[in-house]
Amino acid sequence: MATENNSNFSRRGFLKASSLASGGLLIGFNLFTACKQKAEMPIDISKLNFADFNAFIKIAENGMVTIFSPNPEIGQGVKTSMPMIIAEELNVAWKNVVVEQGVLDTENYTRQVAGGSQSIRFGWDALRQTGATARQMLINAAAAKWGVSASECSAKEGVITNAKGETLGYGDVVKEAALLEIPENVALKEPKDYTIIGTKAINVDIDEIVSGKPLFGLDYKEEGMVYASVLRPPAFGQELESFDATAAKNISGVVDVITIGEKARNLLNSEKPGWSVKLSSSDKVVVIANSTWAAMKGKKAIKAVWKEGTPLESTEAHDKELVKLLDGKKFRTMRSDGDVKKAFAQADKVLERTYESPFLPHNCLEPMNFFASVDDAKVRLVGPIQTPEDLATAVSTMLDRSLEDISVKMTRMGGGFGRRLYGDFAMEVAEIADVIRKPVKMVSSREDDMTTGVYRPAIKYRIKASVKNGEITGYQLKEAAVNGNMYGLIPNFFPAGAIENYQVDVASLKSNITTGAWRAPYTNFLSYAEQSFFDELAEVIEKDPVQMRLDLLQKVKGTKDDKIQYSPERLEGVINLVVEKSGYRTPKEGVYQGFCAYYCHNTHVAEVADVVMENNKPVVKNVTVAVDCGIVVNPLGAINQIEGGVVDGVGHAMYGDFKFKDGMPDSSNFGTYRLIRNSESPKVATYFVENNLSPTGLGEPTLPPAGAAVSIAITKATGNRIYKQPFTKNMVAKEIIG
Repeated sequence: MATENNSNFSRRGFLKASSLASGGLLIGFNLFTACKQKAEMPIDISKLNFADFNAFIKIAENGMVTIFSPNPEIGQGVKTSMPMIIAEELNVAWKNVVVEQGVLDTENYTRQVAGGSQSIRFGWDALRQTGATARQMLINAAAAKWGVSASECSAKEGVITNAKGETLGYGDVVKEAALLEIPENVALKEPKDYTIIGTKAINVDIDEIVSGKPLFGLDYKEEGMVYASVLRPPAFGQELESFDATAAKNISGVVDVITIGEKARNLLNSEKPGWSVKLSSSDKVVVIANSTWAAMKGKKAIKAVWKEGTPLESTEAHDKELVKLLDGKKFRTMRSDGDVKKAFAQADKVLERTYESPFLPHNCLEPMNFFASVDDAKVRLVGPIQTPEDLATAVSTMLDRSLEDISVKMTRMGGGFGRRLYGDFAMEVAEIADVIRKPVKMVSSREDDMTTGVYRPAIKYRIKASVKNGEITGYQLKEAAVNGNMYGLIPNFFPAGAIENYQVDVASLKSNITTGAWRAPYTNFLSYAEQSFFDELAEVIEKDPVQMRLDLLQKVKGTKDDKIQYSPERLEGVINLVVEKSGYRTPKEGVYQGFCAYYCHNTHVAEVADVVMENNKPVVKNVTVAVDCGIVVNPLGAINQIEGGVVDGVGHAMYGDFKFKDGMPDSSNFGTYRLIRNSESPKVATYFVENNLSPTGLGEPTLPPAGAAVSIAITKATGNRIYKQPFTKNMVAKEIIG
């Protein structure tokens, strides 16, 4: 049985046109604003085409369906899963669907963003409405052609059937459908009737990826395009004083050497710099050449003199200042329940621990790059970006151009992990193109990416808990982070609501080192700190760590606190599932297991890591994962995201380390920066909690619990607890690290 859509759907958010040169029906649906009554209809829909309207379904007369995916594809699979949702409600065979990447459309979309694991969650209802409305239009057209009621007709895999058994393909009625009124209150399918959602769909780009066809920003080329390589300050806090480009200009292939920076500074001084705030305020030297190789070679030949603009910082100094912040009183309290001071004063026992994490680079496989072409009529931007709308707005401000002059075409991204939220590299090429007035692509080297990038901030957490009569009576979390880290939701994650006296305080150490979102922002390290602390706290109160969490969750059930973000029932569900599937209660001989349960990015996850001792060193062998993310749209893509998040979380917790000295990073390439290797990657077994709840994110939620589960398992294997990442450099027992 179908369900009627009860969303506040506006007919004006759904557009159709039949004037395609190739024939067929063009159905446009405002995916993220269709539920708003103020969604405006274009003045003349007959002029809609591929170039200026991307949020649509195109149905050809041969029955083939093209679905344009609006959000940036960063490897999280939305270019496959979002069209799957439309195709499901459209009732078309997935094999007859062609998916294409949409362009930025600020008129009709909101949140064309790849970040926060939110694309499917935010798009779920509107995407379903897109397909269902298109399906009903086609059924209505077929019914009119047969002279029967639409209620007597049904659609399956692109074929409409009436009560007599007569059939028409979608392509047979596509022209008639274009002339009909857009229906309201269309029926949405019940989950039990899904035929596409919940099936394993291969990545729609896989053939192009494995065959090396152009998909990524690095692949993009245009006639007459030149290449740019940017020389940025070698240390954070430095500014360009002078340079000599004589040697660079003598290199074969180098076309010109210019400087940029003035327009970027104007943007930084504007009221709304957006994500582009990560731009350096220094002038930069840019080598223009007819190849990437010549441009990079020319950059190395530049003789530049740099002056110190602000103090040059070092990791050692940061560590001392962060400790001062933890010891001080200049905190911002983000949540305060009860009276933690009183709870600590009356406690039988107080446990206090400090956890530390380093800076981390993003290290996307595809280095930062972007294309720009600027002339008096148009500013065209093409490349891998997680925040295309913000980029367009920032370029408009920086170049003093109308927003209507700016177009952004998104390419597939070879990794992002938060780095491509920040459009600094795209802003640079826009400024370059405005100076030289030629189509140009800026390409960074691995060294550029690692030494002049945006980093996960170094953080210290101090966690304190009080125990009275064997019960947890108070809990205080203090955070000190370089450039700040916390934001409003995290103080309302577990254990908020479960402990009567509960307080979260944050403090920030200002730094000129650019920091920002790194995969699973804020929670990527916090989970390890809090969950490791909970394991030790369970030991103090002599309670099973799993049972301790389950008992705390009982106190949150039925809460009327609408600030609480997690569901105690759903968190309890993944805990019970992972305990069952991992054999946590009965581990094999020689296997040490660490347990962690965590909620972030709207998804509940529990993990158990299996560690064994090999050559007197702990080795992570397996990780069992239980996930409650609601309806799983594409199980194949979901498992890929889950396993990737776990391996990434294990790898960075075990090995990731990055330091600064006098404002300069201590690593510039993979030769000195340790990443997890294939042979070190654990086997991951994934289990889903099955329900019919709306889907939530999967790109990030499995990363945070991985580090905690591994650290707890290592503690069981070695007898020593770890309070600092990376684990391999901070295990206490000398025989383990020796």
